[in-house]
Amino acid sequence: MSETIHFPRHLILAGAMAAGVLLALAVHMLGARYGLDLGGLWQTEGGDFMPAGSAIAWWLIATVGFSSGYFIANIMHSAVSGEIPQRMRNFLVVVGVLILAGIGQAISGPSPVPSAAGVLAGVAALCLGALMAFCGANFALRKT
Repeated sequence: MSETIHFPRHLILAGAMAAGVLLALAVHMLGARYGLDLGGLWQTEGGDFMPAGSAIAWWLIATVGFSSGYFIANIMHSAVSGEIPQRMRNFLVVVGVLILAGIGQAISGPSPVPSAAGVLAGVAALCLGALMAFCGANFALRKT
């Protein structure tokens, strides 16, 4: 009978955060490609409200960061404890690589956002994705 392997929580947390940040940034780049401008928050023209596309982009990045951090932390914890078979682990790794490669292919090309605003929006998406991925992964690891 095999023993249960105890893996340090901070390594699972770091891995889930890194994956969550990557997916949140990928969603930010895809959203910018399709017109969901994250930088609409900083465009104030005569006291107008924030555009709906900007609000959708913020919520989409936050949701993807939190949910990916949560699910990846659960999957990593299950894989380490031996609850997921080796073939399923290999399959999940291949699917993850293919998803990231497909996203990379979809976002290649010139950016529709000017460079200074694009950099600020990217940094904001990075911070939001990191915070939400940490919250999701921490929530998943606290319940186990």
